Amino acid sequence: MAAEGGGKEMNEIKTQFTTREGVYKLLTHSEYSRPNRVPFNSQGSNPVKVSFVNVNDQSGNGDRICFNVGRELYFYIYKGVRKAADLSKPIDKRIYKGTQPTCHDFNPLTATAESVSLLVGFSAGQVQLIDPIKKETSKLFNEERLIDKSGVTCVRWVPGSESLFLVAHSSGSLYLYNVEHTCGTTPPHYQLLKQGDGYAVHTCKSKSARNPLLRWTVGEGALNEFAFSPDGKFLACASQDGFLRVFGFDAAELHGTMKSYFGGLLCVCWSPDGRYIVAGGEDDLVTVWSFSDCRVIARGHGHKSWVSVVAFDHCTTSVEDSDPPAEFSGSDEEFHEQIHFAGGRDRANSSQSHLSKRNSTDGRPVSVTYRFGSVGQDTQLCLWDLTEDILFPHLPLSRTRTHTNVMSATSPPATGSATNTTTTTTTTTTTNPPGTNGNNTVSSSSGNSGTLSNSVPAPLPRSNSLPHSTGPAGGSTTPNSHMSSKGSSIIDSAFIATGVSKFATLSLHDTRKERHEKDHKRNHSMGHISSKSSDKLNQLSSAARTAKADAAKTLGTLLCPRMEEVPLLEPLVCKKIAHERLTVLIFLEDCLVTACQEGFICTWARPGKVGLLPSQNPTNSPSGTVV
Repeated sequence: MAAEGGGKEMNEIKTQFTTREGVYKLLTHSEYSRPNRVPFNSQGSNPVKVSFVNVNDQSGNGDRICFNVGRELYFYIYKGVRKAADLSKPIDKRIYKGTQPTCHDFNPLTATAESVSLLVGFSAGQVQLIDPIKKETSKLFNEERLIDKSGVTCVRWVPGSESLFLVAHSSGSLYLYNVEHTCGTTPPHYQLLKQGDGYAVHTCKSKSARNPLLRWTVGEGALNEFAFSPDGKFLACASQDGFLRVFGFDAAELHGTMKSYFGGLLCVCWSPDGRYIVAGGEDDLVTVWSFSDCRVIARGHGHKSWVSVVAFDHCTTSVEDSDPPAEFSGSDEEFHEQIHFAGGRDRANSSQSHLSKRNSTDGRPVSVTYRFGSVGQDTQLCLWDLTEDILFPHLPLSRTRTHTNVMSATSPPATGSATNTTTTTTTTTTTNPPGTNGNNTVSSSSGNSGTLSNSVPAPLPRSNSLPHSTGPAGGSTTPNSHMSSKGSSIIDSAFIATGVSKFATLSLHDTRKERHEKDHKRNHSMGHISSKSSDKLNQLSSAARTAKADAAKTLGTLLCPRMEEVPLLEPLVCKKIAHERLTVLIFLEDCLVTACQEGFICTWARPGKVGLLPSQNPTNSPSGTVV
């Protein structure tokens, strides 16, 4: 539920919030920022980002934090909920000229108390490999910008590898690098390796090994963020053209896709067991997508502006059989024992087998909750629960959930036809979600959806606490997209890859349309174009009309269901926690971490975790002196 009250209270910065687990509290003495603690003038700067790594320090204080603010990059010991932050002693600080850090990522495999490998992407397109403990700069990739001249939007180490990493650019390209190879002194030449709807993969033609190893061209416009599945076998990409594309990484094959309701997608994350993907973006929504069914299963509405980060909370995600009449939240502590937090930020792979085992189709009802969070440019933090009434709408409700009200969303079937939610599917080989022990190879499947009902369905559940007893109302297409045994594209013939989808304006309802037009006015304004450029205006107007027409083709399909066709989640928590737009949300074992564009990184202690007392705060007199 959103914060109660209105007026002044709605604009107050919250320092605590309550969930079913208890009270989360902001630890003011655990705030990290620039040493002088002066708010950063964020105008024209890249978003503040935060990375964590655990160096397995025997002292028990092995967490390290890296964050960028403007042209500066900081590296500190992260003390979390245990001790107050000492900003006068950064382990490393770097100030860059002519470019700004945009993103960074630690390699957890090689991290030790004496050395860490940190990748840093920059606004001018370069990628730097540094060791902030040794204060060394190992290598600089794309130094002459011969590979890509656009800014780096996301950089990640390939899971399980000490040398391979992946870099996304605002050009829409994705490059695979090896730290052992050079980039060459001439622009690379490419050879087509694989091509599909909305993407192409090229290899680098060279007599000797050089970077990049591969170039992916994904969609139209910037590739804003990508995320590996927990098992590292799949790659989810969120693009400015509004599409979520999920690939089998090694085979470079498209597994599935989804279209945003409006505008570009800015962020993406996987559930700890790899069964679900959540994406957020310029439609102010969070969208939940099923990996196995390749379809949208829910949307969440709570933000008033663009959603900048989504993340799953592996510590609060819980699964339990419905037979014991215990409280739903009582499984949290037991479930924590199944999860081992590694590297300070890594998703817990040990939860995969636990969730997969308990979700097996053995006929026993299960009680499931996935917790995820989101932050946005509206300065609000939202927490969401994805429950079994949304995940398994055809299964009987768990007996442990005794406080829910059943709202039927079933419309009477048309004469001689099945209900609009009945689906008959004949599958040769099923696709297991990443992270399970099953075969992840996608094989051919065919399905026949039920005939649509002519009657208007009743409203779907509007909250994650209201069970959804049927599938998407109004008739859905097949739950699984068609794929050939060779791994061909599963995208519908209505697939769209236009670079002007940001001009499309789709109405949710009349009131939603008015709100979107108001909230996004600045984002879709053409005021930056000279009034003298009438030809360009006409061209853009034509492009906007084309985008609207193309977007209308996907609306109501498996790619982009209508708002009334899927459950609409309401946030458990929706609180304003900053003065400037939020850019970071990371769930750790004993806290969650947020950051805003002013350069303040905040720690929120989980319920039951010992917080800091003012008397525990050591004398801090940040002088601005850096190493």
